Amino acid sequence: MGTESWVKVGASTKPGSAEALTEALRALESPAPPKLVVALVAPHFDLATIAEGLYEALPGTQVIGCTTSGEISTAGAMANALVLWALGGDAIRVTTGSGQGDDLGLRNAATEAAQCLDQLERRSNTVLMMLSDGLCGDQMEVVRGAYDVAAIDVPLVGGCAGDNLAMKHTRQIHGRQVLTQSVVAAAISSERPLGIGVSHGWTAASEPMLVTGSKGNILSSLEDKPALDVYLDFFNPPENAKTDQTTFAAFAATHPIGIRRRDKIEMRHITGFNLQTRELITIAEVPQGALAFLAEGDFNSVLDAAAQSVQSALAALNGEEAVGLFLFDCVSRRAVFTEDRVHEETDLITSTCGNICGNIPMAGFYTYGEICRTKGAGGFHNQTLVTLAIG
Repeated sequence: MGTESWVKVGASTKPGSAEALTEALRALESPAPPKLVVALVAPHFDLATIAEGLYEALPGTQVIGCTTSGEISTAGAMANALVLWALGGDAIRVTTGSGQGDDLGLRNAATEAAQCLDQLERRSNTVLMMLSDGLCGDQMEVVRGAYDVAAIDVPLVGGCAGDNLAMKHTRQIHGRQVLTQSVVAAAISSERPLGIGVSHGWTAASEPMLVTGSKGNILSSLEDKPALDVYLDFFNPPENAKTDQTTFAAFAATHPIGIRRRDKIEMRHITGFNLQTRELITIAEVPQGALAFLAEGDFNSVLDAAAQSVQSALAALNGEEAVGLFLFDCVSRRAVFTEDRVHEETDLITSTCGNICGNIPMAGFYTYGEICRTKGAGGFHNQTLVTLAIG
């Protein structure tokens, strides 16, 4: 069996879809075509042009992709860009899949997409990468649907597609298809190690509270008190954040809710509220009966988490050198850094890699939520950085 794996990254900020694709593809040129290309596409591009162009340029390559709320390449944080992450080498085997969801959710779509594992020629190490519609129901259902196929044997990583915070609709790519309300997946198996890291950088601001009322992504009550009232009373945000959805969402971006799992802590991003019912709206389930806490963070704590996520992924390679990284980074984290300092996170990631194993190609995107399940319950995260390292 082969023992080589490689990663190449191409990127372009040219405004036209065809010209951006042409520029990004140049960086992927190699003696052998990649086994997988993941296309990270700013929403203004024509995804049909991107998908068809990739099929014509790389007819033997598996392709998945999605729209974003910002992109990451080896050059750092980007905006309004097309980024291509290519994985190849004779150590690598890849299959891809997709599933169609609806307004009610994505569990069945995730199960259908994850069935690409059934066609995969398994090597020593396997991971399932998933890209979901970030505006379609409770995103924890994506993890549950994938788990129906992957069970405990295959780690999950992934992220929710974005639309530059327009919050209207996202799109996904599978091969030549452009989809929405869907899940697309790539099952990756390698003779070389695959490392996963996850870290968020948020700290508990409140004592743990019992979730006494929730359904799907609606959090109704904490300790039998209306969830919105508990949140506003504790943080006491500016007055207009108590009634205006946009101002509230900006405040909530740096004041998430944490869930205590048996083996980990998961963050939940609060997207809005219902003033009449006094409920909080989250991007994924805060389970009834769980212990939850209100959290906060700052520039330094969130920045430190980036280094921790990357270090954990590289350490999981057990001494083997990494040939590439894929990053699922929450758009709320980008908001903490602000546009004039967002490069400091990617600079830190680059320097962390350089200190451990030298400069390596990396790509990723700013998501509406992150998937990382290596063991135990749960696996959906918000305001977190998930790193996949390719050995």
